[in-house]
Amino acid sequence: MPVKLRTKRPDKVLKQIVGALEEYAATHPKADIETYRPFPAAVRIRVIDPGFKGVRRSKREDELWAYLEKLPEEVVSEITLVLMYTPAEAKKSFANKEFENSIPSRI
Repeated sequence: MPVKLRTKRPDKVLKQIVGALEEYAATHPKADIETYRPFPAAVRIRVIDPGFKGVRRSKREDELWAYLEKLPEEVVSEITLVLMYTPAEAKKSFANKEFENSIPSRI
């Protein structure tokens, strides 16, 4: 499944992050991955994957960050939120609801 990006004109940083997320997606084909920039200095990422069922959060993070840590430090520094859920967890998560309906920044 391709990485969803909430912009028609991704900047250089978003393109690099999407590239890393696409590598992750290649090994996790059922994952639903989305990213966006809520304001100029921040990037949010959400991964919803049925394969996370029964997997500790630390293990999930280790798997995803193995791809993200390959990016330059200045790119990684703009990642401000990473959400990782099973589909059932996503339905109950307040943070997921905010991700889906974020309030636009005034910056």
